[in-house]
Amino acid sequence: MRRLLIRPGGIGDVITSLPALESLRAEYTEVWVPTALKPLVRFADRVESIADTGLDGLGIPDREPSPGLIDRLAGFDSIVSWYGEAREEFRVAVEARGLPFRLFPALPRMDGTVHAVDFFLAHARDAGGRIVAPVPRIDCPGGRRDFAVIHPFSGSARKNWPLARFRELAGALDSRVPVAWCAGPEEALEGAVRFDDLYELACWLATVRCYVGNDSGITHLAAAGGAPVVALFGATNPKVWAPRGPRVRVVATESMEAIRLEDVLEAINEIQQMPA
Repeated sequence: MRRLLIRPGGIGDVITSLPALESLRAEYTEVWVPTALKPLVRFADRVESIADTGLDGLGIPDREPSPGLIDRLAGFDSIVSWYGEAREEFRVAVEARGLPFRLFPALPRMDGTVHAVDFFLAHARDAGGRIVAPVPRIDCPGGRRDFAVIHPFSGSARKNWPLARFRELAGALDSRVPVAWCAGPEEALEGAVRFDDLYELACWLATVRCYVGNDSGITHLAAAGGAPVVALFGATNPKVWAPRGPRVRVVATESMEAIRLEDVLEAINEIQQMPA
């Protein structure tokens, strides 16, 4: 069985899909994801960037797809894709060519009834996937070190706890443990630690004594790597998007501004007492 798995989206989207992807592992498994997320897929026989495959051109009116792409897709016995389900032109194009696609929605329901991990795992079961633990995991080497990490950003300003509150938190923690700040390439924060490779970032985060961040892809990354994580939620629903991991605590209120420093410190104390 040669199987292709296609998963677009951001860091959190792909990480919450990891159990589903792994459950669909076949004799030969190829995975297509966004370029920056390629290092996070560790189980596949081959990992490709969606942008490099030419898939984005399939189904575009008045544009012929690359013959090489069609031949390549036809070489798989099974294609499970979270790409293209919402594009009618794409669906028509793959059906017209008889390609072995199973298309699924790229985003979970927002009604709070199903966690994203479980939502994607249900798709995998529908496509013949095996049973796996519903917890994203990224295997990272190395032991725990005595420092904390704060990542004060996310994909949307409305999901961010005010930076001034994060600075208060850093001040409160500094007497107990050194604090490092983490940021992405486009996030402005002087003195922040930055990594170009997301797997290297995951392995660095896996060594921390505790991590604190908003509802963001990096928070999901820290949890998947096994870091003790405190995740802050106010603008989004933790019943759908809370990171899953062996040592995760969620602080959730009706708004980010309503999250109290005391509640975050309490959550940090709780994860410190949990077994590693």
